Amino acid sequence: MTSTVTPLDVSGRSAPARIVPDAFTGTGTLVRFGLRRDRVRMSLWLLALTLGTLITAAQYKTLYSTPEERAAAVSSMDSPAALAMTGPRHYLSDYTAGAMLGHQMLGFMAVLVGLMSVLIVTRHTRDEEETGRAELVRSTVVGHHAQLASALALAAVANLALALLLALGLTTTGIDGIGPGGALLYGLTHAAIGLVFAGVAAVTAQITAHTRGASGMALAVIGVAYVLRASGDVGDDALSWLSPIGWIQRTYVFVDNRWWPLGLCLVLAALTAAYGFALSTRRDVGAGLRAARLGRRTASDALTRPFGFALRLHRATLLGFGAGLCLMGVMYGSILGEAADMVKDIDQIQEALARIGGSTVAESFASMVMVVVAVVAAVYVVMAALRPRAEENAGRAEPLLATGLSRDRWLGGHVAVALAGGTVLMVLAGLSFGLSGAASAGDGDLVLELVGAAAAYAPALWVTVGVAVLLFGWFPRAGVAAWIVPVYAFLVGYLGPILQLPDWTKNLSPFGHVPQLPAAGMNWTPLLVLTAVAAGLILLGLAGFRLRDLDTK
Repeated sequence: MTSTVTPLDVSGRSAPARIVPDAFTGTGTLVRFGLRRDRVRMSLWLLALTLGTLITAAQYKTLYSTPEERAAAVSSMDSPAALAMTGPRHYLSDYTAGAMLGHQMLGFMAVLVGLMSVLIVTRHTRDEEETGRAELVRSTVVGHHAQLASALALAAVANLALALLLALGLTTTGIDGIGPGGALLYGLTHAAIGLVFAGVAAVTAQITAHTRGASGMALAVIGVAYVLRASGDVGDDALSWLSPIGWIQRTYVFVDNRWWPLGLCLVLAALTAAYGFALSTRRDVGAGLRAARLGRRTASDALTRPFGFALRLHRATLLGFGAGLCLMGVMYGSILGEAADMVKDIDQIQEALARIGGSTVAESFASMVMVVVAVVAAVYVVMAALRPRAEENAGRAEPLLATGLSRDRWLGGHVAVALAGGTVLMVLAGLSFGLSGAASAGDGDLVLELVGAAAAYAPALWVTVGVAVLLFGWFPRAGVAAWIVPVYAFLVGYLGPILQLPDWTKNLSPFGHVPQLPAAGMNWTPLLVLTAVAAGLILLGLAGFRLRDLDTK
């Protein structure tokens, strides 16, 4: 519904009628436009989350096919460290393949679904305002709340589609312990938690004027929810009830199939979304509720140099990944001393660890975990190496390059931050992993061993940066293909030994050539080759960027 207002001009005569839209006018159009924009992005999210779940369910069916193997899994999971990484102990009472899926995957999937929802909402709200597109759209017949409403609707569509895909996919697996009712509940738990964090993003998008700040605050809420859940599952159960992730885990899907915790998530999602709408009326378009902090009267010397300026742009992302990887290292290190007992009765895991090598199970397990840590660091370096593309698209690179700043120095600043940042992240992760693992296993030598094992992955990260820079330099619109490197590395590096993939699949990844310390011995040759390859890719990327025109939208 819209209304018209007939204002008076300076002479007192009636001016042409102006259409004043209602608050939600144009929401449907924006939803259709958003689906058109995100059709590839959203499809990839749904495909990855669904296939990851189905592959994991099939692994549980294979790894724990007998009652004895499932009983061994119960004994390995019934420890404080294991419960902190998985979920509440009640799942262990009937540990079928379905219960394993709910116990071990719900908390992990909640983080990924939350990430998907946060990125959807901030992309279609705060990012639109930051680039100036929102102001152009709202100058037409579009209501004040239409943009936020359409963003939340897009998040709801994505989460409900995921719920449907998971329910249908799990129902067709034919795995014992996974029935249609439980599969539907499992899918809806993902939709419910996704809507909660979409509502959280609706609030954070009103607080700050920057997309990265809004996403960072929402992701911090996800992190707090996960920590509360982990703390509650280990100790006082009341802490888990303070977390929406704890709520969905207490559906006890495939065990008790309780539906009512989903109602708590829906209520919280509605409250956060309503609060987001209310906050949006208290600010101007493009502004945030939090006042911008006054800067220094003059820029520091670091900001006048390409590296310092790039580091300032990457600072928040680097700090966020640093905190996350340190937490990951502490959590994995806390179970390192129990690794042998956790996998002693699981033949497939034992075979995978044997293929890695190592004098102890703890060393082999640490080598396998280090692959996961390196992949997470690779996610950061891809984001950092592709940041110049975002600067170019937004038109911020052109004014800088119109000065005396050369293209090599501008791009080189971002590349240097990606190279150094990835290396620092790995060292920090190795240090936290080593300290926690040394305390768990009672072996002080693990600290230096795991720091060295983490640092050995630096050349593989540099190759990942090189791939992203090469694509940016020559084929900027194909830069998204750089994400193939960390995704493939995870598939063949972590799942490869379990699925017994052939060795040639591992050799296609730069991470597959890194010595798997501390289980294997040190070999400098592949690290030197990877470093040379990284240098070559970066130089080629710089050459391509010098030759092409800027691609400004």
